[in-house]
Amino acid sequence: MDGFASAAALLPAGLRRAAEALGAGERAVCEELRLRRGREATALLAGREYGLGTDPVTERDLRAVLEAATGASFHAATEQLRRGFLSAPGGVRVGVCGTAVWGEGGMESLREISSLALRVPRAVHGCADGIWTALTAGGFASTLIVSPPGGGKTTLLREIVRRLSREGVRVAVADERGEIADAWSGEPAFDVGPCTDVLTGAPKAQGLALLLRAMNPQVLAADELGGEADAAAVLAAARSGVRVLATAHGERDGAVSGPCRELTEAGVFRRRVWIEARQGVRRYGAEDLP
Repeated sequence: MDGFASAAALLPAGLRRAAEALGAGERAVCEELRLRRGREATALLAGREYGLGTDPVTERDLRAVLEAATGASFHAATEQLRRGFLSAPGGVRVGVCGTAVWGEGGMESLREISSLALRVPRAVHGCADGIWTALTAGGFASTLIVSPPGGGKTTLLREIVRRLSREGVRVAVADERGEIADAWSGEPAFDVGPCTDVLTGAPKAQGLALLLRAMNPQVLAADELGGEADAAAVLAAARSGVRVLATAHGERDGAVSGPCRELTEAGVFRRRVWIEARQGVRRYGAEDLP
């Protein structure tokens, strides 16, 4: 799958031509395409944004991307917009900014859209090679992957899922945003292995609980654990004897969210993987936790 092509395909013609004019090497490392109303479009390359030389982005451009991402059913994507993003074909996540409409239950919708961030998805087979021995010594144990935003957590999680599944391990993926497997019409677009079951679109906590009950997994996987509900679902899985593979925002030696830290201190996660990026090159490490 060409993640860059999937992201560029969501752009209107003029912006798409500008994006596709990037060199092959630049397309290969492009992390995001960004559109901000009234400014030129940019590409995020190795952690830095570069202008694409376009005319200022218009409201019509932004609407065209949203319609392409939702199959012309923008209003049907209201629930996703409450979380600030849309899941689009090809595993592309479209982050959305604008004016929030707030209610008693939180953000109800977004209007006056001002900017979009199209995250380029990639499958990088082999990215776990350097840490595989450390991850599987004595058998795979519950593992937390940490890095700053945009550090490659989802890519590494997908590769670990694929490799575990190819070794015959039953893996169940709670793919809330559709970024891990990109399942459309029931079939994953990314290779997540032959023994992997995917639940797309459900909030992580509910998805993990459903998969635990319904699919008899040996490993449960989810991206970007956050609040107390996610932590409670992970704890329930651990108490059932199921191992968990998850990601969270954090630094190698820095803090992660309170709930994830509590899970680690409680011994739920037995290993931690960290990702560092230097000059666009990612470095991976794995360590056992006390």
